[in-house]
Amino acid sequence: MKTFYRIFAVVVLLATVSVSAVQAGNDDRRGTAGASELLINPWARSAGWGSAGVACMRGLDAFYFNVAGLSFTHKMDVAYSNTQLYGGKSGLMGAASINAFGLAVRVFDAGVMGVSVMAMGFGDIPVTTVYSPEAGTNGTFSPTYMNINVAYAHSFTRSVHGGVNLKVVNESTDNVTASGFAIDAGIQYVTGANDELKFGISLKNLGFGLSYSGTGLSYTHVNSVENTVTAMHPSVDMEMPTCLNIGISYDFLFEKWDQCLTVAGSFTSNAFLKDNFGLGVEYSLLNLFQLRCGYVFQKNIFSDSDRTTANTGLCAGASVKVPITKKDKEGNNTSLSIDYSYRSASPLNGTHSVGASLRF
Repeated sequence: MKTFYRIFAVVVLLATVSVSAVQAGNDDRRGTAGASELLINPWARSAGWGSAGVACMRGLDAFYFNVAGLSFTHKMDVAYSNTQLYGGKSGLMGAASINAFGLAVRVFDAGVMGVSVMAMGFGDIPVTTVYSPEAGTNGTFSPTYMNINVAYAHSFTRSVHGGVNLKVVNESTDNVTASGFAIDAGIQYVTGANDELKFGISLKNLGFGLSYSGTGLSYTHVNSVENTVTAMHPSVDMEMPTCLNIGISYDFLFEKWDQCLTVAGSFTSNAFLKDNFGLGVEYSLLNLFQLRCGYVFQKNIFSDSDRTTANTGLCAGASVKVPITKKDKEGNNTSLSIDYSYRSASPLNGTHSVGASLRF
């Protein structure tokens, strides 16, 4: 009966927050936020089922969905992932790519510290000016985005887990830079005889404004009497792309061959973009092979003229886990996981992610 009341309380809380989230936001603010790279999932494993992992994502992938999932780290996790955004070098965006590295270490019986770095590059872009608009005559420049995350997750009870993530955002070219600060917070609730039912809530990218500065915002002009005048164009502060995620998942467990079928759903309320609904399914065999797929829906996503995102919603992925050591008394071992995911897009090419993680 206590379990029933706990589930009921969580459901009521989720419903209350959902109603307030749906009514929040302002269409006039859509697309006006800065640091939009914070809304791109850089991790190959979790990207394979869209945004559905808010309630059940574990390990370093939790940095993106719900930092509370970091608390399930056994001893230490190390992960790397590379994403070729919209086709990478062969796509319409040139050489847009993302590299992500993460490390999580259990520091207390119930606490885990984690650090991750996400670096996004766009390759070499030709420099053009007002006086020299032709590409290829003025050299190139290479913009870079970098996000550094430091997180702490804690297991309050066997069922309740929470976490906080502090992130520093930096964007730069050769003569313009921007920096900002944001915070994530999340909670996951696990219940059921085999922990098969999970709920999750996370608030992401809540922080101070992002503004640009540098000599690239200046303009030099020589007037009619040959006086040189330099004017600065100040940058308006842009808010962080704050969003609220709510998710639920359920594991269907089968004893034969240690099979598990996980069905998950999520709702994302974006302060500066359209809201998203995510649905994902993951199948696991022998806890060594996983296949997953998902779909992320938003208003007008099926309309080529009214869609406001290049992503068309469909995503899929797979993982292969290779045990390195034998299982201990608790059933844990050191393992290497190789992950892949694909996200469809139009008219741009699809996004491919490949990653590897080592879990101790």
